[in-house]
Amino acid sequence: VKAVLKKRDYGPKYTQNNFITGVRAINEFCLKSSDLDQLRKIKRRSPHDDTETFTVYLRSDVEAKSLEVWGSPEALARERKRRKEAEIEYRENLFRNQRLLKEYKEFFGNTKPRSSTASMFLKGPGKVVMVAICINGLNFFFKLLAWVYTGSASMFSEAIHSLADTCNQALLALGISQSARTPDPSHPYGFTNMRYIASLISGVGIFMMGAGLSWYHGIMGLLHPHPIESLLWAYCILAGSLVSEGATLLVAINEIRRSARAKGLSFYQYVVQSRDPSTNVVLLEDAAAVLSVAVAATCMGLTSLTGNPYYDSLGSLGVGTLLGTVSAFLIYTNTEALLGRSIQPEQLQRLTELLESDPVVRAIHDVKATDMGMSKVRFKAEVDFDGRVVTRSYLEKQDVEQLLQEIQQVKTLEELEAFMLKHGENIIDTLGAEVDRLEKDLKVR
Repeated sequence: VKAVLKKRDYGPKYTQNNFITGVRAINEFCLKSSDLDQLRKIKRRSPHDDTETFTVYLRSDVEAKSLEVWGSPEALARERKRRKEAEIEYRENLFRNQRLLKEYKEFFGNTKPRSSTASMFLKGPGKVVMVAICINGLNFFFKLLAWVYTGSASMFSEAIHSLADTCNQALLALGISQSARTPDPSHPYGFTNMRYIASLISGVGIFMMGAGLSWYHGIMGLLHPHPIESLLWAYCILAGSLVSEGATLLVAINEIRRSARAKGLSFYQYVVQSRDPSTNVVLLEDAAAVLSVAVAATCMGLTSLTGNPYYDSLGSLGVGTLLGTVSAFLIYTNTEALLGRSIQPEQLQRLTELLESDPVVRAIHDVKATDMGMSKVRFKAEVDFDGRVVTRSYLEKQDVEQLLQEIQQVKTLEELEAFMLKHGENIIDTLGAEVDRLEKDLKVR
């Protein structure tokens, strides 16, 4: 280990017999594929069982060929610089053309079919969000009319509540559609976290728009009370709102129950862990809506019975407090998810046991597993492999008698080096195959 960790100068002695792939030879030494046809070709087996052998070249042969083609190292360096500048210019032109194409599509209309995006809103969280948008939009309209007619502070809070819910659920719909975008070079892991971002902004919107205005209107009602007109229409609208919000709440509850059952979690665990942020927001908003309708109706009833407008203002403060509590929970759970929360300890233990019980693994260190959201987990561990087990695994696939004959024919240092390089490389390939096997087992688990 000390010899490996010691700083070493890898000179021509180490690199002249190294292998290099055809793609690297063309890119690094500015050659053509026809130039490689004249070089010695060496077939190397792939470390993967399901992949065919591939062709490599000796680095010393490739270097000699490049000097033959370009004449001198200086000429090769100039060609590399020229190609690098051409590559940068190509990328800039590609980015410019992509931007122009995007502007063209926006101007003339994008003819690409959108069936995949549209289908997201016909089932699952998308369906829940679209139902909530329609119902809350209608509730806002009727509650606003009731507030204009009665002047009730509680009814104003309910109208603001429905408006906040409608805007937030429209934001959730945007987050769902954005999360379906395919990964690109700038975002290689995709856009699934857009649902959490939209839900986080939704929580902030509920706090600022819903709770803030409800508190303000309630405080102003306490400071400057005024008599309230007939509340009959307000009660009718509240009753209709209770039915519609309850229907949306049932849709969200059924969706979460179905998803939680598929994940093997309880209803409470699924909600607290924010496994589906979009449905979570609808569930909590509608639960708050049903409770706030009850609070508003109770306080308005007390005002009708006593003639005291202070009860109605207290109802507005109660609705604001309820919205503030829901928004705080949404902000906390979505922030935790975006920060990279660890998976459950028992799940992490199962993955750790899988590695530790494998014969090729001697020890594991610094294990981390984070929940990236939307059923994606990133797992990382530093693995100390047992070299003896890897070597035995390699020997089991070899003809031992033929291997013994090769060893007996080794007489010089050059032959010893060739023998060690050949089998050393194959052992490293075997280690790579073991890593692939462990990764596959981890993904299944």
